[in-house]
Amino acid sequence: METVSKRSKLYYGWFVVGITFLILLVSAGINSIPSVLMLSFEQEFGWDRAAVSGAASIKIFLYGLMGPFSAALMARYGIRKMVVVSLLLLAASLSLTPFMTAVWQFDLLWGVAVGLGTGMLANVLGVTVANRWFVKHRGLVVGILTASAATGQLLFLPLLARITVDLGWRFAVYATIAVIMFLIPLVAILMRNHPYDVGAAPLGTDEVVKPTPFRGNLFLEPLRALGSASRSATFWLLAGTFFFCGFSTNGLIGTHLIPACGDYSIPIVAAAGLLALMGMFDLVGTTLSGWLSDRFDSRWLLFWYYGLRGLSLIFLPTALGLGYTQMLIFAVFYGLDWIATVPPTVRIASDTFGKERAGMVFGWVVVAHQIGASTAAYGAGVMRDLLGSYTVPFVLAGFVCLFASLMAVKIQRARNAVHAL
Repeated sequence: METVSKRSKLYYGWFVVGITFLILLVSAGINSIPSVLMLSFEQEFGWDRAAVSGAASIKIFLYGLMGPFSAALMARYGIRKMVVVSLLLLAASLSLTPFMTAVWQFDLLWGVAVGLGTGMLANVLGVTVANRWFVKHRGLVVGILTASAATGQLLFLPLLARITVDLGWRFAVYATIAVIMFLIPLVAILMRNHPYDVGAAPLGTDEVVKPTPFRGNLFLEPLRALGSASRSATFWLLAGTFFFCGFSTNGLIGTHLIPACGDYSIPIVAAAGLLALMGMFDLVGTTLSGWLSDRFDSRWLLFWYYGLRGLSLIFLPTALGLGYTQMLIFAVFYGLDWIATVPPTVRIASDTFGKERAGMVFGWVVVAHQIGASTAAYGAGVMRDLLGSYTVPFVLAGFVCLFASLMAVKIQRARNAVHAL
């Protein structure tokens, strides 16, 4: 019987990558919404920054916590089924959002429901797709899929900001629901779980292998993976650097840059444009990072990424005070490095812990990332209310990134000692 892979000259895995890119793009767009709506909620409901940041903090934490368990769920039930379920959960949560009147409802809908839904559509999904479908070009694929978050920002933030300003925040939510409803049938029809489903081998190999059935408890297997990985110093160094990564990216800049710009009278649409510009440059930087991780020592890539990010964050309060031109310089410099740390981190995790467990182990590393992001999302809001500006959290994030760059160069020693721990 002629298979899909034989009929088509283009490897089907690239179609899967394209669909996954769209999924992660929409997920990133949904994750960016609270930063656009923070000022609207402040004006309409009287909620302060700390209250709105609390929901964002819950969402970020659950987004990370879902990682290792989403890897197990996708192994048991398949990628396509779990993605459709997650998109339906997101559509339901967003549909109820325009009717909320209290902070606890925002916490439930955006903290819990959106956190769980987007947590399934996170970096672990990209890692799972890359590991299943690719041996050759795996780092590049991880870079492309990680960059989808940047593309989501690039497309969604200016559009949502414009809709919010012109029509109100509820119409921005309706537009997002429409995108989700378009995506659901696309995933249901075209997504495939494994190369074996189309009679193909992973790209870079010739052997068509039936996937190993998931065995074990959906709750316990991720915990066992954590227990095994936690005996390795490499795991703790990766988790530690990723904690600081989350602290300095989606938790801080992704959540608070737009309101910080508002403190300096930079309009919301212009501020969203800065985040979108970061997304454009991160699309380039993260894709290039994936290519580099196939060719160079990932530990030293992380050293440079964290170091340069730290310097840019220390410069940010000065840039805000000087005006829009300096903010453009920050957006370009920071954008190239936004999530370029993911491909080398994935590469180290896969090389150290093996392809079969890489998804769950990386999922736990992402938990550390999101704990850092959650800490920054809430903490920066509290500091802003107490101190009247974001200067302290921005500079603090810069220095912890410099510390993370030093942690990254210790990973070599840890890897040599993995089996001794």
